[in-house]
Amino acid sequence: MTDVFDHPWLGGLFADAELAALWAPAAQLEGMRAFEIAWIRALGRAGRADPVQAEAAAEALAALAFDIDDLRAGTAQDGVVVPRLVAQMKAAAPGPVHAGATSQDVIDTATALAMRDTLALIDTRLAALIEGLTALDMRFGTRPLMGRTRMQAATQITVHDRLAPWLLPLLQHRTRLAELRPRVALVQIGGASGDRAALGAQAEEVAADVAAALGLGNPPRAWHAMRDGVAEFASFLSLITGTLGKIGQDIALMAQQGIGEIALSGGGGSSAMPHKQNPVLAELLVTLARFNAVQVSALHQALIHEQERSGAAWALEWMVLPQMAQAAGRALLTAAALASQVQRIGTPE
Repeated sequence: MTDVFDHPWLGGLFADAELAALWAPAAQLEGMRAFEIAWIRALGRAGRADPVQAEAAAEALAALAFDIDDLRAGTAQDGVVVPRLVAQMKAAAPGPVHAGATSQDVIDTATALAMRDTLALIDTRLAALIEGLTALDMRFGTRPLMGRTRMQAATQITVHDRLAPWLLPLLQHRTRLAELRPRVALVQIGGASGDRAALGAQAEEVAADVAAALGLGNPPRAWHAMRDGVAEFASFLSLITGTLGKIGQDIALMAQQGIGEIALSGGGGSSAMPHKQNPVLAELLVTLARFNAVQVSALHQALIHEQERSGAAWALEWMVLPQMAQAAGRALLTAAALASQVQRIGTPE
């Protein structure tokens, strides 16, 4: 049984191929490979490995084709992929591959790369959606519309008044994103117990080198057991889908027969009632918002990392984050498509 994002036909509704690629196994492997390459080169530059040997190792790692079946078997045995991953790397590359690092350094750094790239894509899509909604405001903003409180007629407003609560939170989300990025796009370097002790006096030098090579920030210490950044990233995804869910809910209500405060092109068909045009995209925004609202609680559970490292809480992140990211990405694409389908907003004449 596949999930809805990878399902052969449900994926037509839920999948976001571009976002999914950032969290796909291939991307995770490349993120882990990138860490190990940056690591061995940093050790060479810091004099903790022979520089020539370190560069040869880096080149060998860059060319290595991984045995995926072996990685799967190793993960079943060890609970993480890195021991078997490192074994394959050491068999292919000379020098102290992975020396002084730990599994969580590798996996968390790959996750940080995925979070960073996800935020970049989300920011681009937020900007596009803001542009689309602003265009609707320019076209229809002065038209009259019945204000509704608790879904009952209240007083007359304008379309601009209805659009403002759609648009303004999106602007705030771009501000939040810019503030969030440096808190989550962080290299993970802690070693066995999170104290970078294996690197001795050169810990900061090596960590800064790796961070610069990967385009990540270098925190003052490892965040092995401090997962607030991951939880904040998940909360941000849910805030986005929540805002878009409000837009979808409003549009679905406005499109009801007998109200007709919005006209849309390209609605979904019914197998039993050919006359219907269902607001499929509006409904999808509500579904995705509710999905992420449920999932974010799991990431708040994953804040509870016991002592210096947790296996249980850590693995929970792997299960939830990719789906939340894809849900947010799909919601942004859906909202932009829905905005492009609007032919009219306002009280019918």
